[in-house]
Amino acid sequence: MTQTAVKPKLTFEEYIDFCAQTEERYELVRGELVKVTPPTWLHMRIARLLEQTFNAEIERLQYDWEAFREPGQRTEADSSRLPDVMVVPLAEIEPVLNQTAVLTVPAPIVVEIVSPSSATQDYKGKLKEYEALQVIEYWVVDPEGLGAAKYIGFPKQPTVSIYRLVAGKYTLLDERGKSRLFRGGDRIKSPTFPAIDLTAEQVLRGTR
Repeated sequence: MTQTAVKPKLTFEEYIDFCAQTEERYELVRGELVKVTPPTWLHMRIARLLEQTFNAEIERLQYDWEAFREPGQRTEADSSRLPDVMVVPLAEIEPVLNQTAVLTVPAPIVVEIVSPSSATQDYKGKLKEYEALQVIEYWVVDPEGLGAAKYIGFPKQPTVSIYRLVAGKYTLLDERGKSRLFRGGDRIKSPTFPAIDLTAEQVLRGTR
């Protein structure tokens, strides 16, 4: 998502109060408000596909979760991100349904869809924040192959990266040591939802 810094130094509580009074969308990054501009149609398609896919698996597995597009995830004392898709424990949100939709505990899954202005943050800043918060599974969906070669390899190409926590640190390797970088016809392999029937190409197009 394209982002523009607009106002410095708020507490998390001030940020929540601010969000309740505006229809525009902002992240809080170490006390600074960062405006989030509207996504592309492709971006919205990808987010919709993943939200629907996650919710189908949640229902099938009878987990007490729900997937949402663009909720908030508090990551630090003075930071809160707006993931494109997030899986949320229902027990955490049912007591606060009338409050601004920002989760204050780690989500089971967070998804960021990369745009030209967000690539550095999605692969570096947000990755570090979600890892420190101990988000179990972090997806980076990069439909234009914008990530640095150290993250998606060379030659760079559209890629879905799925990070998982192992001993408190993110890794792109599965239990057998195979990479969780997915491209083209590669079948997506989610640690949380191993039965998901999607290829990387389908995710990157936002259609089955």
